[in-house]
Amino acid sequence: MADCHFIVFANEKGGTGKSTTAVHTAVALAAAGREVAVLDLDSRQRTTTRYLENREASAKRLGTAIPTPRFIVNEADNLVGFERSMDVLCADSEFLIIDTPGRDDPLARISAARADTLVTPLNDSFVDLDLIGEVDPETYMIRRPSFYAEIVWDARKAKAQTGGEVDWVVLRNRLQHIEAKNMRRVAQALNDLARRVGFRVIPGLSERVIYRELFPSGLTLLDIDHFESVGLSHVAARQELREMVSALHLPEMGVTQDMFETV
Repeated sequence: MADCHFIVFANEKGGTGKSTTAVHTAVALAAAGREVAVLDLDSRQRTTTRYLENREASAKRLGTAIPTPRFIVNEADNLVGFERSMDVLCADSEFLIIDTPGRDDPLARISAARADTLVTPLNDSFVDLDLIGEVDPETYMIRRPSFYAEIVWDARKAKAQTGGEVDWVVLRNRLQHIEAKNMRRVAQALNDLARRVGFRVIPGLSERVIYRELFPSGLTLLDIDHFESVGLSHVAARQELREMVSALHLPEMGVTQDMFETV
Protein backbone atom coordinates (compact mmCIF):
# COMPACT_ATOMS: atom_id res chain seq x y z
CA MET A 1 0.00 0.00 0.00
CA ALA A 2 1.27 3.46 -0.88
CA ASP A 3 2.52 5.65 1.91
CA CYS A 4 -0.30 8.12 2.49
CA HIS A 5 -1.59 9.80 5.63
CA PHE A 6 -4.80 8.19 6.90
CA ILE A 7 -7.39 10.60 8.36
CA VAL A 8 -10.29 8.62 9.81
CA PHE A 9 -13.53 10.31 10.91
CA ALA A 10 -15.20 7.92 13.32
CA ASN A 11 -17.50 7.44 16.23
CA GLU A 12 -20.50 5.19 16.82
CA LYS A 13 -23.13 7.91 16.96
CA GLY A 14 -24.90 9.60 14.10
CA GLY A 15 -25.79 13.26 13.79
CA THR A 16 -22.47 14.65 15.00
CA GLY A 17 -21.44 16.35 11.75
CA LYS A 18 -18.95 13.61 10.90
CA SER A 19 -19.55 13.60 7.14
CA THR A 20 -19.72 17.39 6.97
CA THR A 21 -16.35 17.80 8.65
CA ALA A 22 -14.86 14.99 6.56
CA VAL A 23 -15.94 16.64 3.30
CA HIS A 24 -14.77 20.10 4.34
CA THR A 25 -11.39 18.70 5.40
CA ALA A 26 -11.04 16.82 2.11
CA VAL A 27 -11.89 19.89 0.05
CA ALA A 28 -9.53 22.07 2.11
CA LEU A 29 -6.71 19.64 1.36
CA ALA A 30 -7.59 19.57 -2.34
CA ALA A 31 -7.76 23.38 -2.41
CA ALA A 32 -4.27 23.48 -0.89
CA GLY A 33 -3.01 21.51 -3.89
CA ARG A 34 -2.62 18.21 -2.07
CA GLU A 35 -3.51 14.84 -3.57
CA VAL A 36 -6.42 13.61 -1.47
CA ALA A 37 -8.88 10.74 -1.77
CA VAL A 38 -12.00 9.83 0.18
CA LEU A 39 -13.32 6.39 1.07
CA ASP A 40 -16.95 6.28 2.23
CA LEU A 41 -17.58 3.22 4.39
CA ASP A 42 -21.32 3.82 4.73
CA SER A 43 -22.54 2.12 1.56
CA ARG A 44 -26.15 2.56 2.67
CA GLN A 45 -26.45 6.25 3.53
CA ARG A 46 -23.52 7.38 1.35
CA THR A 47 -23.71 10.92 2.76
CA THR A 48 -20.12 11.82 1.95
CA THR A 49 -20.36 10.30 -1.51
CA ARG A 50 -23.61 12.12 -2.28
CA TYR A 51 -22.08 15.38 -1.10
CA LEU A 52 -19.12 14.99 -3.45
CA GLU A 53 -21.34 13.81 -6.32
CA ASN A 54 -23.36 17.00 -5.84
CA ARG A 55 -20.09 18.90 -5.95
CA GLU A 56 -19.14 17.37 -9.29
CA ALA A 57 -22.59 18.22 -10.66
CA SER A 58 -22.20 21.84 -9.53
CA ALA A 59 -18.82 22.10 -11.25
CA LYS A 60 -20.46 21.01 -14.52
CA ARG A 61 -23.39 23.38 -14.01
CA LEU A 62 -21.08 26.31 -13.24
CA GLY A 63 -18.77 25.39 -16.10
CA THR A 64 -15.69 25.71 -13.93
CA ALA A 65 -13.26 23.49 -12.07
CA ILE A 66 -13.56 23.41 -8.29
CA PRO A 67 -11.12 21.41 -6.16
CA THR A 68 -12.62 17.96 -5.58
CA PRO A 69 -10.96 14.87 -4.09
CA ARG A 70 -11.23 11.46 -5.67
CA PHE A 71 -13.82 9.35 -3.90
CA ILE A 72 -15.39 5.91 -3.90
CA VAL A 73 -17.84 3.96 -1.76
CA ASN A 74 -16.56 0.79 -0.19
CA GLU A 75 -18.95 -1.91 -1.36
CA ALA A 76 -16.93 -4.79 0.06
CA ASP A 77 -18.02 -6.50 3.26
CA ASN A 78 -14.68 -8.22 3.84
CA LEU A 79 -11.13 -7.22 4.64
CA VAL A 80 -9.72 -8.20 1.23
CA GLY A 81 -12.12 -5.94 -0.65
CA PHE A 82 -11.57 -3.15 1.86
CA GLU A 83 -7.79 -3.39 1.45
CA ARG A 84 -8.25 -3.26 -2.32
CA SER A 85 -10.30 -0.06 -2.05
CA MET A 86 -7.61 1.54 0.11
CA ASP A 87 -4.90 0.43 -2.32
CA VAL A 88 -6.70 2.03 -5.25
CA LEU A 89 -7.16 5.35 -3.47
CA CYS A 90 -3.74 5.48 -1.83
CA ALA A 91 -1.89 4.73 -5.06
CA ASP A 92 -1.66 8.40 -6.06
CA SER A 93 -2.70 10.18 -2.87
CA GLU A 94 -0.93 11.96 -0.05
CA PHE A 95 -4.01 11.79 2.18
CA LEU A 96 -6.76 9.21 2.44
CA ILE A 97 -9.85 10.35 4.33
CA ILE A 98 -12.11 7.56 5.57
CA ASP A 99 -15.64 8.42 6.68
CA THR A 100 -17.09 5.62 8.80
CA PRO A 101 -20.72 4.79 9.64
CA GLY A 102 -22.28 6.08 12.85
CA ARG A 103 -22.53 2.59 14.34
CA ASP A 104 -20.34 -0.28 15.45
CA ASP A 105 -18.72 -1.55 12.28
CA PRO A 106 -15.81 -4.00 11.89
CA LEU A 107 -14.23 -2.06 9.02
CA ALA A 108 -14.50 1.15 11.06
CA ARG A 109 -12.51 -0.53 13.82
CA ILE A 110 -9.87 -1.61 11.33
CA SER A 111 -9.78 1.95 9.96
CA ALA A 112 -9.18 3.34 13.44
CA ALA A 113 -6.21 1.02 13.83
CA ARG A 114 -4.82 2.24 10.49
CA ALA A 115 -5.39 5.92 11.26
CA ASP A 116 -2.58 8.42 11.53
CA THR A 117 -5.14 11.06 12.53
CA LEU A 118 -8.35 9.81 14.14
CA VAL A 119 -11.08 12.45 14.35
CA THR A 120 -14.09 11.91 16.63
CA PRO A 121 -16.69 14.66 16.16
CA LEU A 122 -19.01 15.20 19.11
CA ASN A 123 -21.90 17.57 19.57
CA ASP A 124 -21.27 19.75 22.58
CA SER A 125 -23.49 17.84 24.99
CA PHE A 126 -23.28 15.23 27.72
CA VAL A 127 -25.32 12.90 25.51
CA ASP A 128 -22.49 12.73 22.99
CA LEU A 129 -19.77 12.86 25.63
CA ASP A 130 -21.18 9.65 27.08
CA LEU A 131 -19.79 7.89 24.00
CA ILE A 132 -16.25 8.29 25.30
CA GLY A 133 -16.65 8.94 29.03
CA GLU A 134 -19.19 8.31 31.80
CA VAL A 135 -19.99 11.45 33.77
CA ASP A 136 -20.97 11.63 37.44
CA PRO A 137 -24.48 13.19 37.60
CA GLU A 138 -23.67 15.28 40.67
CA THR A 139 -20.11 16.47 40.13
CA TYR A 140 -20.08 16.31 36.29
CA MET A 141 -16.64 14.78 36.53
CA ILE A 142 -15.56 11.78 34.46
CA ARG A 143 -16.04 8.53 36.36
CA ARG A 144 -14.40 6.29 33.78
CA PRO A 145 -13.82 6.04 30.03
CA SER A 146 -16.68 4.55 28.02
CA PHE A 147 -16.71 1.74 25.50
CA TYR A 148 -15.61 3.84 22.52
CA ALA A 149 -12.55 5.14 24.35
CA GLU A 150 -11.62 1.51 24.98
CA ILE A 151 -12.05 0.72 21.26
CA VAL A 152 -9.71 3.56 20.37
CA TRP A 153 -7.26 2.43 23.04
CA ASP A 154 -7.12 -1.01 21.39
CA ALA A 155 -6.70 0.61 17.97
CA ARG A 156 -3.80 2.70 19.22
CA LYS A 157 -2.10 -0.35 20.72
CA ALA A 158 -2.45 -2.16 17.39
CA LYS A 159 -0.95 0.82 15.57
CA ALA A 160 1.92 1.01 18.04
CA GLN A 161 2.81 -2.61 17.28
CA THR A 162 3.56 -1.55 13.70
CA GLY A 163 5.78 1.30 14.88
CA GLY A 164 3.21 4.03 14.33
CA GLU A 165 0.96 6.18 16.47
CA VAL A 166 -2.57 7.55 16.28
CA ASP A 167 -3.19 11.24 16.88
CA TRP A 168 -6.70 11.11 18.37
CA VAL A 169 -8.58 14.38 17.97
CA VAL A 170 -11.98 15.03 19.56
CA LEU A 171 -13.81 17.69 17.58
CA ARG A 172 -16.36 19.80 19.46
CA ASN A 173 -19.05 20.48 16.88
CA ARG A 174 -22.17 22.61 17.31
CA LEU A 175 -20.75 24.85 20.00
CA GLN A 176 -23.56 27.11 21.16
CA HIS A 177 -23.49 30.65 22.48
CA ILE A 178 -26.10 29.85 25.10
CA GLU A 179 -26.15 27.65 28.20
CA ALA A 180 -22.64 28.79 29.09
CA LYS A 181 -22.65 26.79 32.33
CA ASN A 182 -23.35 23.54 30.49
CA MET A 183 -20.65 24.34 27.94
CA ARG A 184 -18.12 24.86 30.72
CA ARG A 185 -19.10 21.57 32.34
CA VAL A 186 -18.73 19.67 29.07
CA ALA A 187 -15.37 21.34 28.40
CA GLN A 188 -14.12 20.50 31.88
CA ALA A 189 -15.17 16.87 31.57
CA LEU A 190 -13.59 16.58 28.12
CA ASN A 191 -10.32 18.09 29.26
CA ASP A 192 -10.24 15.74 32.25
CA LEU A 193 -10.83 12.73 30.01
CA ALA A 194 -8.28 13.97 27.47
CA ARG A 195 -5.57 13.88 30.13
CA ARG A 196 -6.57 10.39 31.19
CA VAL A 197 -6.85 8.65 27.82
CA GLY A 198 -4.74 10.89 25.59
CA PHE A 199 -6.64 12.83 22.95
CA ARG A 200 -6.60 16.44 21.78
CA VAL A 201 -9.71 18.62 21.91
CA ILE A 202 -10.24 21.17 19.14
CA PRO A 203 -13.17 23.38 18.12
CA GLY A 204 -15.20 22.16 15.16
CA LEU A 205 -18.14 23.59 13.24
CA SER A 206 -20.94 25.45 14.97
CA GLU A 207 -24.63 24.74 14.55
CA ARG A 208 -25.12 26.85 11.44
CA VAL A 209 -27.88 26.40 8.87
CA ILE A 210 -25.29 27.22 6.22
CA TYR A 211 -23.68 23.77 6.41
CA ARG A 212 -26.98 21.99 5.79
CA GLU A 213 -27.83 24.35 2.96
CA LEU A 214 -24.55 23.62 1.15
CA PHE A 215 -25.19 19.87 0.83
CA PRO A 216 -27.43 19.93 -2.32
CA SER A 217 -24.82 21.93 -4.25
CA GLY A 218 -21.83 20.10 -2.78
CA LEU A 219 -20.15 23.44 -2.20
CA THR A 220 -18.13 24.31 0.91
CA LEU A 221 -17.09 27.53 2.59
CA LEU A 222 -14.02 27.47 0.33
CA ASP A 223 -16.26 28.05 -2.69
CA ILE A 224 -17.67 31.35 -1.52
CA ASP A 225 -17.06 32.95 -4.92
CA HIS A 226 -19.78 30.72 -6.32
CA PHE A 227 -22.41 31.64 -3.71
CA GLU A 228 -25.39 33.68 -4.86
CA SER A 229 -25.04 35.92 -1.82
CA VAL A 230 -22.55 36.21 1.03
CA GLY A 231 -23.28 37.41 4.55
CA LEU A 232 -21.46 37.73 7.82
CA SER A 233 -22.53 34.20 8.80
CA HIS A 234 -20.60 32.84 5.81
CA VAL A 235 -17.49 34.76 6.82
CA ALA A 236 -17.75 33.52 10.42
CA ALA A 237 -18.31 29.93 9.30
CA ARG A 238 -15.32 30.08 6.95
CA GLN A 239 -13.11 31.32 9.77
CA GLU A 240 -14.11 28.45 12.06
CA LEU A 241 -13.40 26.05 9.19
CA ARG A 242 -9.94 27.56 8.80
CA GLU A 243 -9.28 27.14 12.52
CA MET A 244 -10.54 23.55 12.50
CA VAL A 245 -8.35 22.44 9.59
CA SER A 246 -5.32 24.19 11.07
CA ALA A 247 -5.89 22.53 14.47
CA LEU A 248 -5.78 19.05 12.91
CA HIS A 249 -1.99 19.56 12.54
CA LEU A 250 -1.80 17.57 9.33
CA PRO A 251 1.69 16.99 7.91
CA GLU A 252 2.96 19.78 5.68
CA MET A 253 -0.55 21.17 5.48
CA GLY A 254 -0.16 24.87 4.88
CA VAL A 255 -3.49 26.50 5.68
CA THR A 256 -2.94 29.80 3.96
CA GLN A 257 -5.04 32.89 4.40
CA ASP A 258 -5.82 33.13 0.68
CA MET A 259 -7.66 29.81 0.91
CA PHE A 260 -10.10 31.57 3.23
CA GLU A 261 -9.83 35.11 1.90
CA THR A 262 -12.20 37.37 3.80
CA VAL A 263 -14.83 39.16 1.75
